[in-house]
Amino acid sequence: MEHLAPPLSALIGELEKLPTVGPKTAARLAFYLLSASKEDAAALARAIVELKEKVRFCSHCFSLTESDPCAICNDARRDGAVICVVGEAKDVYAIERTMSFRGRYHVLGGLISPIEGIGVDKLKIQELLDRVRAEDTKEIIIATNPNAEGESTALYLARLLTPLGVTVTRLAYGLPIGGDLDYADEVTLSRALEGRRAL
Repeated sequence: MEHLAPPLSALIGELEKLPTVGPKTAARLAFYLLSASKEDAAALARAIVELKEKVRFCSHCFSLTESDPCAICNDARRDGAVICVVGEAKDVYAIERTMSFRGRYHVLGGLISPIEGIGVDKLKIQELLDRVRAEDTKEIIIATNPNAEGESTALYLARLLTPLGVTVTRLAYGLPIGGDLDYADEVTLSRALEGRRAL
């Protein structure tokens, strides 16, 4: 990149720091931004600066918000008796896009992962237990990723929450709608069999 103008080279270097963005994608994005209007580039820069200045964690559910508590925690129409526990704030966004969950959330801030040095002390687990004890919680939906870290976190939470008298459920796994059985792997098929329900 020694032949590139220093500002372009610097932008490519910064874009490469983003997750899943390699050198080629970073260069494509940088050249796209170079060809974009000055107004579009300025709008992107303002959006990034505003994000860093205004967005913070909700002190109640630990999701991302501009106001504290967040709009979901403040919404009286949402069912406070049902809390969906997720690993990261981005998971709240994914579930909200479905427009099918009307309860509240609790963001752990990660998943138990000894390899990455994330133990239970680094997650918002105590805060979840305090919420369950203080609020009239009836059900906890554990919506962690279906991988080793998500499973171990879910099992750990279930062990802590069940004695508190709340129903602890886990998101179902299985086959995607429109998928073919012969394309599904063994783990997905076995999860689909375990999660079957009556018609």
